[in-house]
Amino acid sequence: MLKTNEKVETDVILTKIADYVLDYEITSEEAYRTAHYILLDTIGCGILALDYPECTKLLGPVVPGTVVPNGTRVPGTTFELDPIRGAFNIGCMIRWLDYNDTWLAAEWGHPSDNLGGILAVADFLSRQRLSVGKEPVKMIEVLEMMIKAHEIQGILALDNSLNRVGLDHVLFVKVATTAVTAKMLGATKEEVIHALSLAWVDNSALRTYRHAPNTGSRKSWAAGDATSRGVQLAMMAVKGEMGYNSVLSAPNWGFEDVLFKGQKITLQRELSAYVMENVLFKVSYPAEFHAQTAAECAVLLYQNGDVNDLDHIDRITITTHESAIRIIDKTGPLHNPADRDHCIQYITAIGLLKGNIRAEDYEDDVASDPRVDSLREKMQVVEDHQYSKDYLDPNKRSIANAVQIHYKDGTSSEKIECEYPLGHRFRRDEAIPKVLQKFEYNIKTHFSNKAQTSIARAVSNQEWLKEMPVNEFMNLFII
Repeated sequence: MLKTNEKVETDVILTKIADYVLDYEITSEEAYRTAHYILLDTIGCGILALDYPECTKLLGPVVPGTVVPNGTRVPGTTFELDPIRGAFNIGCMIRWLDYNDTWLAAEWGHPSDNLGGILAVADFLSRQRLSVGKEPVKMIEVLEMMIKAHEIQGILALDNSLNRVGLDHVLFVKVATTAVTAKMLGATKEEVIHALSLAWVDNSALRTYRHAPNTGSRKSWAAGDATSRGVQLAMMAVKGEMGYNSVLSAPNWGFEDVLFKGQKITLQRELSAYVMENVLFKVSYPAEFHAQTAAECAVLLYQNGDVNDLDHIDRITITTHESAIRIIDKTGPLHNPADRDHCIQYITAIGLLKGNIRAEDYEDDVASDPRVDSLREKMQVVEDHQYSKDYLDPNKRSIANAVQIHYKDGTSSEKIECEYPLGHRFRRDEAIPKVLQKFEYNIKTHFSNKAQTSIARAVSNQEWLKEMPVNEFMNLFII
């Protein structure tokens, strides 16, 4: 049967996102303050990742030796790239160690991943403008676009679970980066909508690389790939590339029918600054966020002296929430660092054995310690349904875990429970000093004392930072 080919209305979500990114004024001082700390934490994590050859081998231009005049710089390197490749480089660095902000809802993810595209475009635009005598982009625009990218990705994540249909959360990174970088590039409302439609037409990577038996290093560069693609689609739309009005809702061929089992993509609440205000900082441990409170519990048990005699342990109970069970409950062999940092049993075992968890604890030399798998084999992971309920409660957004050790003589340790991890909004005041300490430590791994002093002076005051040209900010991190 022939179908009519009449023009259809634009999907409402495309219009809402375009209106938000172009016209909504961010007035929340809390959001700007949080964005400032997210910016520092994210760049610091990217700098720390430069110590890992598996990350750095992916950086630089596609063709070695390529330099783009007045292009995007990559922090901690000498690279000067086009903004698309620059976005991949920055995005790859900041996600490599999985050690900064997180958003947990029906879908999970890291809204700071969008900073790859935002910084790449901002630096590129600043340097291009300066080359023709125009004013550069100021850092306040970077902070504003961070808040808006966080909001787009995070609100999409509240009700729309990509993981339940086997798709990866980096689709929402692509969508958010596309929207904000199109705005930065001067797109009209129609061009923003076209760009967004192109991002949805792209659809999503599979989650294969995040789950057993295929967990691998792509999960560390997938967001860099997504944010760079967002920049590319935004640049194409600004040049006049057409869009697809009913990309979500088109019968048979739209995203909802083809990939979302007929479910509607929805926005649970109006777009504002909610996500940045409530985002989670990953302060203490470079581990998948659903295990952060389990790590805190394990470290406390270590400090209490409850793991002195490993042979005396009969079993260990990890009480958790449904999302953690679905993502990071793993038994059997763990084949690489990416496998290990997404295993709640491994993370808990390291905390119990060492009283701390560092990025290098996922490497083969630590994993080969026979005590690690011995403890993993004794662990039982069980769901607490109240934990699962509170995880989705918008007034709580908890990520609860509890750990208890049971001994062969019939006694048990205290059941250590942690409902809100350090870095949760409810523990923000406790976390921020540690976020700044973490930033200082990460910067020390790569920069001279003189450079560290310059960086600290430039970024310490939010009001000064807002007025700083982006190219000058980036200069601080170039070697």
